[in-house]
Parts: sequence; C-alpha cells; structure tokens
Amino acid sequence: MDDLPATPVSNIPEYSVSEISGAVKRTLEGAFGRVRVRGEITELKRYPSGHIYFSLKDEGGKIAGVVWKFSVPRLGLEPENGVEVIATGKVSAYGDRSTYQLIVDRMEYAGAGALLARIEMLRARLAAEGLFDGERKRALPLLPMVVGVVTSPQGAVIQDIKTTILRRFPRHILLWPVPVQGEGAAAKIAEAINGFSALPVGGKIPRPDVVIVARGGGSLEDLMAFNEEIVVRAAAASTIPLISAVGHETDTTLIDFASDRRAPTPTAAAEMAVPSRAELAAGLQQQGARLSGALNRIAQEARLRLQRAERGLPDLPTLLGTARQRLDDRGQRFALALPNLLAARRAAVERAGARLPHPAQAVAATRNVLADRGHRLSLALPLLVAARRSGLALQSEKLTGALRHAVTSRAALAARVLPRLTAAPVEARLREARARLEGFAARLESVSHKAVLARGYAAVFAADGHPLTTAAAVKPGATLRIDFADGSVRATAARDDQRQGALAL
Repeated sequence: MDDLPATPVSNIPEYSVSEISGAVKRTLEGAFGRVRVRGEITELKRYPSGHIYFSLKDEGGKIAGVVWKFSVPRLGLEPENGVEVIATGKVSAYGDRSTYQLIVDRMEYAGAGALLARIEMLRARLAAEGLFDGERKRALPLLPMVVGVVTSPQGAVIQDIKTTILRRFPRHILLWPVPVQGEGAAAKIAEAINGFSALPVGGKIPRPDVVIVARGGGSLEDLMAFNEEIVVRAAAASTIPLISAVGHETDTTLIDFASDRRAPTPTAAAEMAVPSRAELAAGLQQQGARLSGALNRIAQEARLRLQRAERGLPDLPTLLGTARQRLDDRGQRFALALPNLLAARRAAVERAGARLPHPAQAVAATRNVLADRGHRLSLALPLLVAARRSGLALQSEKLTGALRHAVTSRAALAARVLPRLTAAPVEARLREARARLEGFAARLESVSHKAVLARGYAAVFAADGHPLTTAAAVKPGATLRIDFADGSVRATAARDDQRQGALAL
C-alpha cells in the first residue's frame, strides 16, 4: 500500500451536468435580461400545442427562437418566413440539448423596407388568386338608404363622414366600431366587414346598401392592419359594395385593391357613397327642361306634319257627297237590274227547253234504235254462222283434197316401194279424219245461240240491249226484249210475290 502513487490534488470545482446547464442558463438570463434582436425569420413551425418555433438569421449567424402559446395573441404581427423583424424577449438556455434560444414575446417589422417587402409578397399572391380582378368590382347604388361605416368611434373620421352625408343627402349611418391599429385590429376589421354582409334583409338591424372602411392618415406601421390578409379577403368576399378610405391620398393599402371603390380620404368616400341632393335636384330640373323642350319640339313637328298632310288631302265633304250619290245610283240600278236578269234567264231557259226533245220521244227513238240493232244482229248471226260453216266446209274440202293428194302420192310411193301393201289403211285414216272434221262442225253448231233458241229457249235483253242472265237483275216494270228462234217480242216485267226472285211477264 505504501508503494502506490499518491492521487493528485486539484482546486478546480466539480459540477454535475444539471448544475453546469443551470449555471449557463442563469448567466445568460442575467447578462441578457431583455434584448431586441434583428433578423430574418426562417424555419418557422407552428405546433398543435400553440407554440411557434423559428430561427432568426443574418449574414453572420443564426439563433433559435420560440414564442409560447400565451404570448402569440400579444405578438403584434403574424410571423412569416422571409420577413425581417425585430424580436423582443430574453435569451435562455435549453439544458436538454445544451442550446440557447430567444424567448420572444413581441415582434415588429424591421423598418419600412421589410414592411413593404411583406406587403408586396402578399399583394402578388392575392393578385394571382384573382382577388383584385376588375370583373369582381361592383357598381355603387345611386341613393343608398343605409350607409355602413367600419372605423374607430373616436376621432375625426366618423365626424367627417357624418357631416358630409348630412350636407349632401341625409341618410341612415350604421357604425361598426373597431380599432384601426394595434394588436387584434385586423381581426376586428375583418369581423366587421363580414358582419355587415351577414345581416339579413329586412331584419331588426337594417342592412347597409354600401359600406365604407375608413381610417385617418398615419405611418406605414399604423396602416398595417389594412394590409393584413384576413382584412383583404374579407373585403373581397363582401356581398355589399365596399369603399375603402384608408390614410391620405398618397397612402395605398391592400384593401384598396380588393374594394369596389377607393377614396383618397374619408370625406371623399362619403361623397362617393351619397350623391348631392342639390346636384340631383339641379340635374332633375335640367333633365325636366330638356324633356319639356323635346316634347314641345316633337309636338311642333307632329303639328307641321299634320298640316302638310291636311293640305294634301282632298275635300272630304265633297268626296262623301260623291260617294253617297254613287251609292244611290248603284242601289237604284241594282233594284232594276235584278228583275231584268231573272226575266232574261227565264227566257233563255224557255228557249233551251223548246229546243230539247221530249224525254218520251228520246226514249222511244233509243228503243227503236236498239230494236233495229238487235234485229240486225239476229239476222247477221245466222249469216255469220253459215259463212263460217261454208269456210269450214271449204277448208275441209281443201284438207280432204290435200289429204287425198298426199295419200295418193304416198300410195303411189308405197306401190312403188312396197307393191305388196294394200290401200286399206290409208282409206281408214281418211275416214277417221272426215269423222273428226264432222265432229268439229257439230260442236261449232252446238255453241251457236240460234241452235239453243231452236231447242225452245229464249234470250232476254234489257231496254238498252245488254243481256239479262238472272231474275234479280230485272226490275219490276222494266221493258224487256225477248228473242226466240223465229223472232223477237217486247214485254214488261212484274215481280212474282209468291216466289221471290221470279218474274211474271
């Protein structure tokens, strides 16, 4: 034991990890109790717990930062990546990771350049969405009944608007008081614009016909509430025509691009919203005078045209007298002409009737013609049959001679060729042909109507000469012609009541 080397003794104090972390934290918080740090926001993250974590950087370094949930409403602006700000807070250490960070409870934009850059970025993004398009702009009503005003209840803005509206044309003014700068101002302004749009028509609170969003002049930081995205979107979504009057004539905010009209001052916004009663009255008088003059000119021109037309018209009483005289003359002539016309037509009918034959004579003449033609037909038919019979006999003789000649020729040929054959078969064929010819002649004679009449039948014809083949075709009292084998007779048909369809002559 005495041979072991002795442990070196040191006067450097010994700390645990927690002790050194706590000492560093106390040193940082003591040395930098409350600081303002300028830098560009980057790596911004919002956690579900409500805390915001980010980093501030410049050309030479970067520091972590955090905004606790309870400090977010009082922060003063909406942090965004790429915006240069001045963060106010304290420097502290985070022992679990051996890092230090800036605990921020307030932010502000780092000068006008940062504000303008942020405004320009927001303007470009909203313009790309179409919120500033001219097609979205609506016309203002000519004479609104209620004018809604979104502004601070204190200050000269609301007084200027009231005075101007009272001077030009007194209207009802509905004020929605809001803060126009500071923390929460943007949310209150957007809520007021949306609240006016949500009012029902005919409700207890009258719905404005036009809304004025107004504020007096101020620095760029003072007007930042009207450059916030929530206000611009509320103005673009307003269902009521909206006039923006923020700042002086040289001041421009993003709400001016989204509103339907921009006024350089609150007074100009009131003049834009409400017309001048004196100017309206003067305009009405001028229009009335112009209308009266136009009506007088129209009446004068119509009177001149009427006078010219009157000079071009003939004497109406004379025309009427002439027409009345012509009508009397036509009436008298018509009264005389009608009997004369009837007499002339009656004479023409009588003359035509005298030239026409009597119907009985015409019927008798037609009946004689038909009887003559029927008699001639009855005489001509036997002659025709006899002529046909003679022709058939002549043809039969010619055929017989030809057959005989042919038979003779064939017989001579056969006698030369076949001397042993006899003429008996040829004579048999001649007898057969003659018998066939006589049969044809008998059949022709049998189909002649004379042969039928000769057997005791009769043919019945109507008065017009066409044959009647059924009793139903004969009407009672009709004149008939009956042909027999030796001549024709005329008869009158009568209906046999005992036998339907039968005739009695």
